[in-house]
Amino acid sequence: MADIEIDKESGFCFGVVTAIRKAEEELAKGGTLYCLGDIVHNSAEVERLQRKGLVTITHEELADLRNVRVLLRAHGEPPETYEIARRNNIEIIDATCPVVLRLQQRIKADYDREGAGAQIVIYGKIGHAEVNGLVGQTNGDAIVIESADDLYKVDFNRDIDLFSQTTKPLEGFSDIISEIERRKSPGVRFVSYDTICRQVANRVGHLRSFVRGKDVVLFVAGAKSSNGKVLFNQCLAENSRTYLLGNPDELKTEWLSGASSIGICGATSTPRWLMEEVASKAQELLANG
Repeated sequence: MADIEIDKESGFCFGVVTAIRKAEEELAKGGTLYCLGDIVHNSAEVERLQRKGLVTITHEELADLRNVRVLLRAHGEPPETYEIARRNNIEIIDATCPVVLRLQQRIKADYDREGAGAQIVIYGKIGHAEVNGLVGQTNGDAIVIESADDLYKVDFNRDIDLFSQTTKPLEGFSDIISEIERRKSPGVRFVSYDTICRQVANRVGHLRSFVRGKDVVLFVAGAKSSNGKVLFNQCLAENSRTYLLGNPDELKTEWLSGASSIGICGATSTPRWLMEEVASKAQELLANG
């Protein structure tokens, strides 16, 4: 029988842990609790909490609600969400990650201080919930770039303040800094703020070490998880027999062929219980193989 090891460092980051704990505490009080967007980018965990009574809503649906409780997930929200809640007498259960909240405050302070004097550039995924909340601190004026290919949006003759989505890779952020330094005009002020969460960033090196030497790696992550895609690709670069799956039913017997050591790991949005279910499924397939 193959040795199956679940990575001890994988699973929810503290921001997600706090959001889920707050949701469960509120659900225990009874009554309806709404959540603005999926509480975490993992469908299995979302479904678990839905069975407990959590109702996921969109921003469009939020505007039609009155006199209810709404949980804001760890990703954070722009100021207009709080304004809608105030107008509609909605009780906000704010589970914004402290790291994200500090970043929002830094960007808002920078925007209020600089006004039109500097461009605020955010290295992040366009349309991501966290990024939408960050852009909201600038009345929509911030420029979002996903890679160096998006730097055409930046005016290199004007001052530039660069921030990063908290879950972006440090290597990518460093590349963006180097490219802006190379392109900016002489005399232009350029300041970069390293706002990447180290609890997330430090997982890259750990995961690469964890998957090294394993015969097979099963990386468990939801289809909507941006962090999952990043970390999966890091694992794949280190171990070519790394497979991405969202739940135990997606595990294929042929993936385990000839394996004597199997590593199971996941994203910051992957619950521990789901990785344990994948481990059990792997054991079952091996026993029946």
